[in-house]
Amino acid sequence: MTRPIHLFGILGSQLDMGKREDRWGRWRPTVAACQHEDLLIERFDLVYESRTESLAKTVQADIRSVSPETDVVLHELNFTDPWDFEEVFSTLHQFARGYQFDTEKNDYLIHITTGSHVQQICLFLLTESRHFPGRLLQTSPRKADAEQAGSFRIIDLDLSRYDALAARFAEEKLEGLTFLKSGIETRNAAFNRLIEHIERVAISSRAPMLVTGPTGAGKTRLARRIYELRRRREQISGDFVELNCATLRGDQAMSTLFGHVKGAFTGALNARPGLLVSADRGLLFLDEIGELGLDEQAMLLRALEERRFLPVGADREVQSDFQLIAGTNRDLSQAVAEGRFREDLLARINLWTFRLPGLAERREDIEPNLDYELQRISDATGHRISMSKEARTAFLKWAESSAAHWSGNFRDLNAAVVRMATLAHAGRISVSDVHEEIERLTEQSSRSIGKSSCSVSDLLGEAEWNRMDLFDQLQLTSVIQVCRESKSLSDAGRRLFSVSRTTRSSTNDADRLRKFLSRFGLSWQRVVEQPPEAF
Repeated sequence: MTRPIHLFGILGSQLDMGKREDRWGRWRPTVAACQHEDLLIERFDLVYESRTESLAKTVQADIRSVSPETDVVLHELNFTDPWDFEEVFSTLHQFARGYQFDTEKNDYLIHITTGSHVQQICLFLLTESRHFPGRLLQTSPRKADAEQAGSFRIIDLDLSRYDALAARFAEEKLEGLTFLKSGIETRNAAFNRLIEHIERVAISSRAPMLVTGPTGAGKTRLARRIYELRRRREQISGDFVELNCATLRGDQAMSTLFGHVKGAFTGALNARPGLLVSADRGLLFLDEIGELGLDEQAMLLRALEERRFLPVGADREVQSDFQLIAGTNRDLSQAVAEGRFREDLLARINLWTFRLPGLAERREDIEPNLDYELQRISDATGHRISMSKEARTAFLKWAESSAAHWSGNFRDLNAAVVRMATLAHAGRISVSDVHEEIERLTEQSSRSIGKSSCSVSDLLGEAEWNRMDLFDQLQLTSVIQVCRESKSLSDAGRRLFSVSRTTRSSTNDADRLRKFLSRFGLSWQRVVEQPPEAF
């Protein structure tokens, strides 16, 4: 059974006008909405202003004459300026919240043909947000004949009902996700969900973003892709400006970030605008933000909150409207506890935090990234670089196994592919090229583990370390390295026991790892708090 239709609309002070009998000789949208035999309106809630009360009562009477079954209910709402978006939206929003809608009993239509353009836009937005839980009604006069009723069209804002539009939006969403991944068809489900979340935030918010993860996980590339995505959508017009904060030293930090005036200090022969000004209306990526000094952190916080700051030596503030993406491989919460990072700045940049996993956590993505690197080298050199089937199989078998540590993450993978491509005969990487590269990477990893032994000895104490067999030293060193590359105790346990866990009915990997560490008097917290440079 069809539900009764209730219509909501705003009186058109110009289009609905007419007091004399000749008013019936022209199209009036509010009256015409009730003149369609195939659109029976049970109730019409009509908004008018006090200055148009006379017109509202005339229209009310005219609707009753053409559609006696329609109950016209007048609502007086006054707008100081019907073209003021904030006022109009607030007034209509308040009206919608106070109206008793019964969607189970009635079908609601919202007429968007009358009222100022701002009023029509606000009705659209409030219908889209479901404050008006209905569909849009658009009426128009017919040019072919003189029928007073004209024509009408009902628009449902539920885009899932429109196959073509839904397909297009789905396609655009996929394009955005693929764009952020540089066109790489990644297979790791958790990473794909992460990128989808980042894409939604990137196109909907200008708030700061914090991207964490190990060195080489792709933080800089992701920041640039976010910038390019927003630039393509014309959501940003300035430049992409990047800085690794670990490269800043002393007074250079203030000047680099905030600029200086001529003569601000010895050697300041010319004024310098600073990176924050360079990023005006653009995006500023500060990698390793945890390396900033406390003074620079305070200045950055003020620049984020007020969009203005003082260059070094200046007595007049400058402005910059930039979006910030911060990157770090540190635990900033721990840095706050140690007094090395401002708690208020962390709170400001921590609204959207995303952790990029290392390559060892995404081994199923090594193959598509291998193809990406091969294509990138081919494009850069102008010569096609390929791998034989046997070489590809050999490389992936090793690269996806636990034997490959990938401590440098995607930088290591990129370097490996570049070396193989450079040494390949006639642009085709062979099995021997792969075996040579695997030997190189294995030796490199062994040297890294050898160097790390001193940090493990510091962790245990020199005497305890020297009492251990070499076998135990190497095993513990490898376990600690995996722990420091993992985001949690459970994640490290899954990686360390990925094979044996498939043969057990009960798989508490975290507890198994905790017990292993306790054999050496170590805890998870103590292991991961050790500075990662020691490795």
